[in-house]
Amino acid sequence: MTSSSGPSRKNPYYQGPVSDHFDGQRFFNPGGVAPGGPFDLLKWQFGGGRVRWPNPVISAFPPARPDRHVFGSQLRVTMVGHASMLVQIAGLNILTDPVWSDRVSPFRSVGPKRVVPPGIRFEDLPNIDLVLVTHNHYDHLDLATLARLQAAHRPQMVTPLGNDTIIRRAVPDANITVVDWGDRIAVNDGVTIDVEPCHHWSARGMGDRRMALWAAFVLTTPSGKIYHIGDTGFHDGINYQAVREKHGGFRLAILPFGAYEPRWFMKGQHQNPEEAVKGMKLCNAAYVAGHHFATFQLTDEGIDAPVQALDVALKAEGVEPDRFRPLRAGEVFDVPVA
Repeated sequence: MTSSSGPSRKNPYYQGPVSDHFDGQRFFNPGGVAPGGPFDLLKWQFGGGRVRWPNPVISAFPPARPDRHVFGSQLRVTMVGHASMLVQIAGLNILTDPVWSDRVSPFRSVGPKRVVPPGIRFEDLPNIDLVLVTHNHYDHLDLATLARLQAAHRPQMVTPLGNDTIIRRAVPDANITVVDWGDRIAVNDGVTIDVEPCHHWSARGMGDRRMALWAAFVLTTPSGKIYHIGDTGFHDGINYQAVREKHGGFRLAILPFGAYEPRWFMKGQHQNPEEAVKGMKLCNAAYVAGHHFATFQLTDEGIDAPVQALDVALKAEGVEPDRFRPLRAGEVFDVPVA
């Protein structure tokens, strides 16, 4: 495990040794592509093509009231919204990229707004043991929510290099475990977390691109392995193949499949449904909990487009629909034993 060494003049979040994915100032995807620049962003924003979402949206599922714990062979995932899920396994209650705020933006009144309420009321959460924060984009690292979780639950937070500096500005007493790609940490005697690459980037503003790391997580538990990706481009399936070679396969993969249009701009950072299904097969996942759709409009496609495209992709790849579940707010997925 690598710990953050503190900010520097070059990088406000992290300083540390050069590595195969850190050049001394910025992190990068080895053999990958960098995110588009300001001119690409303007071309996209003023290019038209955005489908208007309905707002508000009523989920088909009422807000869930989770059990305090699940034990034995049970693995239960409850969708909060976007990339925020409650994962219950081996007596642990785990939140992924928790966001209960109404907007995912540096501003309170401007930026992507939640169209559907959280699938679990914050007050109905069971005691949270572990929080996984994959990277620092506002739709994944929400300081207001992390401060609420610290006050109510005091969980262990696990996040890649540099993100701890951001979190501590709002949650100075947080119990943060800072990790780098390739690290393995023990949560308890039976559960470990491996930190794996994904093809993405990071930024909280205009001047800090790629100055904090992004990552995926593999949880090894007595009830099976879980592969969680908050955000990723497909990257020719390289990371999916590598994680299968290292871990063998997964009872559950938690994969993004939304926020992918236009492809010329989003391809390097957000996989589309077709790529997500290919990733499922490449990493040898028995089941998938799909996320990153129908909560905040970040990109051009319509609110139902990801699920419609997912149906087509599953048929094309010969995957049964009940193996890749696009989870709606409040929906509970009891994952079968693989």
